[in-house]
Amino acid sequence: MSDLTGKRVLVVGGSSGIGLATAQAAAKLGAGVVVASRSQDKLDAAVAAIGPGSQGRVLDTTSDAAVEAFFADGAAYDHVVISAAQTKVAAVRELPLADAQASMDSKFWGAYRIARAAPIRDGGSLTFVTGVLAIRPRKGAAIQGAINAGLEALAQGLALELAPVRVNTVSPGLVETPLYDRMAAEARQAMYERAAATLPAGLVGQPEHIAAQILALITNPYATGSIVYIHGGSALV
Repeated sequence: MSDLTGKRVLVVGGSSGIGLATAQAAAKLGAGVVVASRSQDKLDAAVAAIGPGSQGRVLDTTSDAAVEAFFADGAAYDHVVISAAQTKVAAVRELPLADAQASMDSKFWGAYRIARAAPIRDGGSLTFVTGVLAIRPRKGAAIQGAINAGLEALAQGLALELAPVRVNTVSPGLVETPLYDRMAAEARQAMYERAAATLPAGLVGQPEHIAAQILALITNPYATGSIVYIHGGSALV
């Protein structure tokens, strides 16, 4: 994997899960890493986990003003990764419309705001994190699949609009992240075990598995307009 020494990397949603694993991987390659999320406490913990040279900044991606203020200093980044999202999933006729709109605002429009505002150096990259529901729909999760598919289409359009900045998407399957901590421990473990038993890969994804692919894309100067699925084979079964 390429060296990122001297490069400046922003990970939006970098205080936990896939985002944190990506920030840690970039830092190990020598990058100066900035992580952004809504919680200062989580940012403080993330910066401690990433190590010296990293920085945490509070950002609410659902706010136009907050995003504009975040980038107001004009400081450019070499690579920007967006994994931030707060979404609710339920059947269309059961999910309150306000919750569906808030989910879209967080994951789709949040990424759109960042893509619109972030100063990225020529030859750098912008990477979205979506999800396999875009191509493998699941009953009761239509809104999540629609958001992911929309982001993937957006990324391909931006690969043309923002060139020579490169724009790519990494689409994970089930990944063991703090997102599932709200579940009871036994139920969560049972879910992981069921998934591992059915996946061709034979295991549930870990944040570092997805981070490895993100780093592969941001360090590959030939990669743009790509959608890379890292789902353990879940789209095949």
